[in-house]
Amino acid sequence: MEFKDYYTIMGVKKDATQDEIKRAYRKLARKFHPDVSKEANAEAKFKELGEAYEVLKDPEKRAAYDQLGSQYRAGQDFRPPPGWDAGFEFRDTGGEEPDLGGFSDFFESLFGGAARRARPGGARRTREFRMRGEDHHAKIMVALEDSYRGASRSITLQVPEVTPDGHVRTRARTLNVRIPKGVRQGQQIRLAGQGGPGVGGGPAGDLYLEIEFDPNGRYRVDGADVYLELPVAPWEAALGATVKAPTPAGPVDLKIPPNSQGGRKLRLKGRGIPAREPGDFYVELRIALPRADSEQARRSYEAMEREFAFNPRAGMEV
Repeated sequence: MEFKDYYTIMGVKKDATQDEIKRAYRKLARKFHPDVSKEANAEAKFKELGEAYEVLKDPEKRAAYDQLGSQYRAGQDFRPPPGWDAGFEFRDTGGEEPDLGGFSDFFESLFGGAARRARPGGARRTREFRMRGEDHHAKIMVALEDSYRGASRSITLQVPEVTPDGHVRTRARTLNVRIPKGVRQGQQIRLAGQGGPGVGGGPAGDLYLEIEFDPNGRYRVDGADVYLELPVAPWEAALGATVKAPTPAGPVDLKIPPNSQGGRKLRLKGRGIPAREPGDFYVELRIALPRADSEQARRSYEAMEREFAFNPRAGMEV
């Protein structure tokens, strides 16, 4: 999938005001509208233009896209980094889920999930003066250990806003949040009254924080189950041993059966994410070989070669 430069598509600078973006869209939309345009590939260009405008006209989407886009160029191979939009506060769509079917895979990979997270009916657009504020949504990154124990965290969200001169900027918003024990990836924490302000004395909307676990940790999560890749020495795998293994709840004594192979999976029942029905904790063994970086180490490996006469490729017909 290729990275799309929405600014280039619309022919505007990256510091363009919201009014400049709107004017550029109107001009190009008239030029490439399929019903009137004689340009080659007018329909495809009109569709691409609409996608670019959908992002750049919205301060929240634009701010998040700008941060991501600083690391990529148009046409560059692209996969969204995990948690790329964590910390950005998005407004609710305030109605039915938008139809994203006409947009590219690039758009869907970035904003499809954000649109589906928006809860219809958050902002009630009525003709009455008194109106409830918009619900806001943000993704936050937490450590897996917080799900095991529960935690209180101070989080900072990036809130995009349009300045009086029409540019988009972000301001920091800091909140103290309670991470409940047993929370899972994708679940939402609701902060009542922390969304957009009401109109005409109406109540404020709510803020929904979607949980995402830090992908840079040593653990991998699948639902309520947690996985750890554990290095073991060759003699520990061959002879069996009891070793210390880390878990998000603290270290445990793990018994390694004799003659274990790399990739063997050991299950610790009920030690996954805590809940009424807790998940399991799985340890996947990885054989870690000592380096042959000394004369003594080389002699030890040569002795093993003579003693075992072991061919790991036996049976592969090579």
